[in-house]
Amino acid sequence: MANGRLHVVAALGIVQTIAWASSYYLPALLARPMARELGLAEPTVFAAFSAALVISALVGPHAGRFIDRWGGRPVLVTTSAVFALGLAMMALSTGPMSLFAAWLVMGVAMGGGLYEAAFASLVRLYGHEARGAITGITLIAGFASTVGWPLTALLEHAWGWRGACACWATLHLLVGLPLNAGLPRVGPAATAALGDMAIKSESPVDGPPLRTAVLLAWVFAVTWFISTAMAAHLPHLLGAMGAAPGAVVAIGALVGPAQVAGRLLEFGLLRRMHPLQSARVATLMHPLGAALLAVLGAPAAASFALLHGAGNGILTIAKGTLPLALFGPAGYGHRQGLLMMPARLAQALSPWLFGLILSRFGTTALWFSAGVGLTALVALLLIRVESARRAGGELPSDA
Repeated sequence: MANGRLHVVAALGIVQTIAWASSYYLPALLARPMARELGLAEPTVFAAFSAALVISALVGPHAGRFIDRWGGRPVLVTTSAVFALGLAMMALSTGPMSLFAAWLVMGVAMGGGLYEAAFASLVRLYGHEARGAITGITLIAGFASTVGWPLTALLEHAWGWRGACACWATLHLLVGLPLNAGLPRVGPAATAALGDMAIKSESPVDGPPLRTAVLLAWVFAVTWFISTAMAAHLPHLLGAMGAAPGAVVAIGALVGPAQVAGRLLEFGLLRRMHPLQSARVATLMHPLGAALLAVLGAPAAASFALLHGAGNGILTIAKGTLPLALFGPAGYGHRQGLLMMPARLAQALSPWLFGLILSRFGTTALWFSAGVGLTALVALLLIRVESARRAGGELPSDA
């Protein structure tokens, strides 16, 4: 990877780490103290977070279209400032209205400042050659929870939840914004983004592009639903399977390293495969782990965490590389935003819906998540391509 591209990947990886740690991973540690001080029920704070995810789903296609036209630098610089504004508003919240307003601003920032925008920025810079760069930033930002949760806990312990939010806002302004501002400038695209999914002749897709897009959107929605459900309910689920409290913490801690290991696997061995093939492998990992846990109980908990984490890590990359491989770089950002809209909505509903299933059916909920995960595999198997270039040759026509 050339020095210039390495600098871009490192900068975006650091910015993405800050962005994920200060948004997606923030409620896990600050929801309780926020609710306590503001006199709210804790689910109210998570409802505000869910509202932010809905807003991010609506903003995503517009941010992607702008990136297609003008490149990622202006969008990402703006979202660094919007992240800082939302976190500052959160630090100054006095009740439910101001807290919801802060999270809605955060939703705007998340819609234009998380992985989808970073992936689109890389595709705008490097076109078909962006796969390695996409993998690179997910490798760095894969440590967002590993870094973010302890740092948030330290900040909250030292200065309270308001001080923690203010510190994250400062990091966006002093670190994130300058790094985004240092990204390469690109000129306006000759043709605006293709927002109607009318893929041009460069597409290797065999079959109606709209059908392929719908299948891909389903895959992303299912995998994000499962990922968010496990993030919210894994400790309770493992406890219900008979794992001891200390073991629950240790097993849960395996998911993060497993995600990074999955991304390293994608960067090494699986990069010689078409992204469609590696995604098919990855979608099988959660159902396999869930089946093992459902049948064998607590003794299989570690295996489940490793399989689920590794699959999730690979699928995070696939969300960026699959649309590029199947549809090409033209209109990538806007298309990516549209493809991820159902995923963002599924993510917003996931903690509540899976929690209902878990409370109603207990550990049988594992079979539900395994079954839903298998529908994603079926959707990927229904996607066909005529040919797609990869490092070791061509993807066969029956892939």
